[in-house]
Amino acid sequence: MSIETLNAAVWLCVDQNHSCQREEYLIVAHYMKEILTVTQLNENIKRILEESFDALWVEGEVSNLRRPASGHMYFTLKDEKSQIRAVIFKSFPGQRAFSWTRVPQFDLEEGMSVICGGRVSVYHPRGEYQLIVDALEPRGLGALQKAFEQLKARLLAEGLFDPAHKKIIPFLPRKIGVITSPTGAVIQDILNITRRRFPSVDILLAPVRVQGIEAPHEIIMAIDLMQSMEDVDVIIIARGGGSLEDLAPFNDEGVARAIFRSGIPIISGVGHEIDFTITDFVADLRAPTPSAAAELAVPVRRELVSSLETLVMRLINHQRRMLAALRDQVTLSEGRVKDPKRGIADLRLLIDDRLDRLKLSLDYKKAIQKPRLNNLEVRLHHANPFVRIRDHRFILEIARKNMIAAWYGIVERLKVRVMTFMVALDTLSPLAVLKRGYSVVRKLPEGVIVKDATLVAVDSSVDIKVASGSFQAKVTDVHKE
Repeated sequence: MSIETLNAAVWLCVDQNHSCQREEYLIVAHYMKEILTVTQLNENIKRILEESFDALWVEGEVSNLRRPASGHMYFTLKDEKSQIRAVIFKSFPGQRAFSWTRVPQFDLEEGMSVICGGRVSVYHPRGEYQLIVDALEPRGLGALQKAFEQLKARLLAEGLFDPAHKKIIPFLPRKIGVITSPTGAVIQDILNITRRRFPSVDILLAPVRVQGIEAPHEIIMAIDLMQSMEDVDVIIIARGGGSLEDLAPFNDEGVARAIFRSGIPIISGVGHEIDFTITDFVADLRAPTPSAAAELAVPVRRELVSSLETLVMRLINHQRRMLAALRDQVTLSEGRVKDPKRGIADLRLLIDDRLDRLKLSLDYKKAIQKPRLNNLEVRLHHANPFVRIRDHRFILEIARKNMIAAWYGIVERLKVRVMTFMVALDTLSPLAVLKRGYSVVRKLPEGVIVKDATLVAVDSSVDIKVASGSFQAKVTDVHKE
């Protein structure tokens, strides 16, 4: 349904619903008028539209896209001739999902052509009708493919596909963790190939669903569980081929991030050789098929044994050649080596001669250094520090006593100055004036000091402050000088 058709249908629905009542309104208008409030009118229109357009599909172009902090998405859906407001409400925990609801995991963008499934409703506070979107699909490109491309671009920008983060697959793992369905042909292929190539390697199966809405959560749990297994050296995530919808769990963002944070190297063997998933890009190694993943995980035991036997024989032959060459060198060196006793006698004579020369040299240096040591001993005695320490202690004691005496003198002089200042302050204190019989008069209730008789009037109250206390009085007479 186009937007122009939807708008026309909404108008026709409201018009037809009330056309049958229009004549009745004209007949009874002379006798009684039914007056509706704006709220009642909008609520009636809301009821009519929601009953008439409970479920429909509309195609158009997205414009005026807004994403407020509430998490809802508001936009206008338009075509060449008309437009309608639309909203996608953020889902909340415990919300009941309808059987036809399918909002894919792709980012809605400005100018995108989409097909919206939902219902028409009226926002009666403003009297505007809008499309409540419950299902959304991009037109032309499938929803899953669009979600795949957008997720791939976002994870690539974050560096999850960077080869620098890829871990090295061990050459000969002790135990291989396999995350796949326990009932499919994939696990049987992996078991057959590993048994044929290296029978002694252990396989730890984490059974999960590889298709459906619950599959991503089970795969994430299996990857996290493998991290606690100490002897698991490599993990294989495998699934057979299928459509893009069948492979959707392996294009899940949560699965991709679980693979990226795994401390154990992961081999992706999802789909056929032509199938590519997000798991393939994030994994440390991508195998074209599950069988190829098993082949990449373990070497062929017979080939290893053969290589080891060849290396052992090469090592033995090399050691034999080295021993033969060393025997020849020993035989050749035996004829060149002289009798060591003659050299030892010469060394003994040399050592005795060097000892005698060393002893004479030490005696000569001792004789030269002895007068110098005596001279230093005399100079050290004259430079004995004990006498100088005693003299300095005496000087310090005299300086200490002089300092104490000077300090006491300063303190006494300061005391005399303080007493002088105290006497002067006492003389200038207004309390001393009051003690000589004077008083301070304040006008009530203002509290202003009376300096002129004209400031008070007869029968006014005054407060009189004397040297000891204060009292209030009433003016009975005023004398102006």
